[in-house]
Amino acid sequence: MDPESLQGLPKINNYLDGTQVGARGGTSPGGKHFRDSKRKVDYVLAYHYRKRASQHQRGIGSLGPLHRPSPLAIISNGEMGKSHSEQQQNQGQNAPQQQHGQMIEMSPLDALEEERREQREEYERNLVEAGLEIEKDIENKSHGLSFVRIHAPWNVLSREAEFLKIKMPTKKMYEIKEEGGILKKLYEIWHKATKPLQPKVPQQNNTKMKSLSYPFSREKIYLYNIKDKDTFFDNATRSRIVREILKRTSCTKAENSMGITTLIANNVYDAAYPLHDGEYEGQNDDMNERELLYREWARYGAFYKYQPIDLIRKYFGEKIGLYFAWLGLYTEFLIPSSVVGIIVFLYGCITMESDIPSKEMCDQEKAFTMCPLCDKSCDYWNLSTACATARASHLFDNPATVFFSVFMALWATMFLEQWKRLQMRLGYFWDLTGLEEEEEHPRPEYETKVRQKKLKNETNKKDNIDEDEKEKLTWRDRMPGYLVNVASILFMITLTFSAVFGVTVYRITTAAALSISKNESTRSNVRVTVTATAVIINLVVILILDEIYGAVAKWLTEMEVPKTEKTFEERLILKAFLLKFVNSYAPIFYVAFFKGRFVGRPGSYVYMFDGYRMEECAPGGCLMELCIQLSIIMLGKQLIQNNLFEIGIPKLKKLFRKLKDERTEKKENDSNHSKHPQQWDLDYMLEPFTGLTPEYMEMIIQFGFVTLFVASFPLAPVFALLNNIIEVRLDAKKFVSELRRPDTVREKDIGIWYNILSGIGKFSVIINAFVISVTSDFIPRLVYQYAYSQNGTMHGFINHTLSYFNVSHLKAGTQPDISQFEQEVIFCR
Repeated sequence: MDPESLQGLPKINNYLDGTQVGARGGTSPGGKHFRDSKRKVDYVLAYHYRKRASQHQRGIGSLGPLHRPSPLAIISNGEMGKSHSEQQQNQGQNAPQQQHGQMIEMSPLDALEEERREQREEYERNLVEAGLEIEKDIENKSHGLSFVRIHAPWNVLSREAEFLKIKMPTKKMYEIKEEGGILKKLYEIWHKATKPLQPKVPQQNNTKMKSLSYPFSREKIYLYNIKDKDTFFDNATRSRIVREILKRTSCTKAENSMGITTLIANNVYDAAYPLHDGEYEGQNDDMNERELLYREWARYGAFYKYQPIDLIRKYFGEKIGLYFAWLGLYTEFLIPSSVVGIIVFLYGCITMESDIPSKEMCDQEKAFTMCPLCDKSCDYWNLSTACATARASHLFDNPATVFFSVFMALWATMFLEQWKRLQMRLGYFWDLTGLEEEEEHPRPEYETKVRQKKLKNETNKKDNIDEDEKEKLTWRDRMPGYLVNVASILFMITLTFSAVFGVTVYRITTAAALSISKNESTRSNVRVTVTATAVIINLVVILILDEIYGAVAKWLTEMEVPKTEKTFEERLILKAFLLKFVNSYAPIFYVAFFKGRFVGRPGSYVYMFDGYRMEECAPGGCLMELCIQLSIIMLGKQLIQNNLFEIGIPKLKKLFRKLKDERTEKKENDSNHSKHPQQWDLDYMLEPFTGLTPEYMEMIIQFGFVTLFVASFPLAPVFALLNNIIEVRLDAKKFVSELRRPDTVREKDIGIWYNILSGIGKFSVIINAFVISVTSDFIPRLVYQYAYSQNGTMHGFINHTLSYFNVSHLKAGTQPDISQFEQEVIFCR
């Protein structure tokens, strides 16, 4: 057969095992090319197959001629393994066996696998018709994992780049104007000082010049700086183009006609992903971009270096590049806030000894006799016993914390404004200005709902329905999902408040139980024990509910059936943020604004249950307890949830997938299988990329801890900074070594996350104002000093804040059973 007669055949490379088509050593070096070592693998489809047991045992091939393990290999460049007549002869020899195999009744599992195989064959033929070139593994085992490798030739890349309006650099260059004068000198000094902190990555030859980018056009190809057609489109752009073709290529045998997303949802394919550039820990002198990112960015040893944002954007795409640029700027902005926070904390330490109210409390040992903290079992006590608590409270409740609250409100605004500047700058250099939103394909779930709606209307013969309504879901179709969403969110918010109430009950009952202990040490440390254990319980509950709420938010969003992935992501973000915000901050809001407000007074206490009084704040106020609560929850979430979970879970999933596939290989006992894994094998073992929502979410919650209650915990920015130094490298390592390479997505901003950040920044002003005015003693001290103090000092403040109560007016049965107080008590405070 002459090569011209091959034009009508599908351009699919069915490369076989080494025993059938030459040595296995013909695989491409590094596993990034086809077997010819010329055509680059731009995308990979992976799927598991299972042949009918009877066919495998008898040596019978699959029913479809394209799927039979024939020794034919048709190559898309016009070569072939055997002649067409030999094909027909082999097919004729296998015909009786096929007929014999067809007589065997198929099980439901066989029928399902056969249906999936037919869908794969049709879909791959359609990809070839779209101009893509395909190389397939032969299915020569009873079951296993197979890969479809896809290459996009120049004509497809240029056609799709024009269709997608991808901006490419032209030959036209223009000069970037630099700031002159003193600013230029300061920049040069700063650049020299920070040179050791710069990552060693290749930079543009001339940073003062920039290429003019223009949407690609085949008619104006002479405008573009094309030195080599194979490298003009980088790997990220090539995979993006192939992904667009995969998403819009139809498969009529599938339930929904559109794209790879539907086929993966229906388990026709297991995964679809672009390849990494190679190993990230190679020994070659010529480093690929993945290895370069690992050495200069993803290693913990590179924690002190700036991020190579341009290289990150080139390798992972603009959306991920913007995330790391935002995270880097946020971490940099935490440095000045951490310095100011440390100064405020040190000011509290220095002035602790000179604080008049705490000195009066500590020095006048028996001046203030306090009423019992609980009924019957609690005795009268001296206020001086709370000396340590009062001194510790001064560390976080002093005039400097008010200044720090104002500073952090301005800091949040400055951070958001600086981010807008950086975002515009990156958009200019990355050619994101004027970026049009690409037309998104409907989600498979949306298509399924629309198809079900059409079938239902046809069954009920509803001809009066508007044609436009038949093609989409209306608010009436979504109403049940909306109702379930509202009811579920209200239920989960109630569940969070119930958890806070449960911990409050635990604190009250445990405090009452420990107060009647015969052990003196236990009785003296009731407050510390109850506070510490309650905060730990709160942390555990928050971590558990966080995981539950993340899954529930996704389920609720799926019930709404959003049309596009972008709409789905935005709705998921809003639900997850609402639930996790309430979950993380509800215990803190309780301590800050509600604890100790409903206690009552001696002789008329408020009881939660029979005999259990509402809990009170410590003598120094609730601010110290708020600080403890905030610090433990913040540090616990960052250490356990953000770091241990992020490191451990992907590694466990990767190990599980590897062990599962190794078990399959051992069962097959296929001696011809290649011992050296190719790049597509290695990438399949990695965890699939599921989006940036978890990464943003943990940072947004942390941003809330840093800004909302910073008046009670000035060291919050310090701990956030230490966490983020690790977080940047942890996320980098995860993207480089633990995850499959994500599809590149062009975005000009961080989307809805900016609105959430802006909302938290505004909300923090109100919350800190309430903390200062309600929770701290700042306002009462000012009022006393300027309105009641005889000499304008804080002397007498403690006595001024405490009223007298005649103990004879205590309700019967609430007095201490056995009082061991040294003197007779007539009045308590």
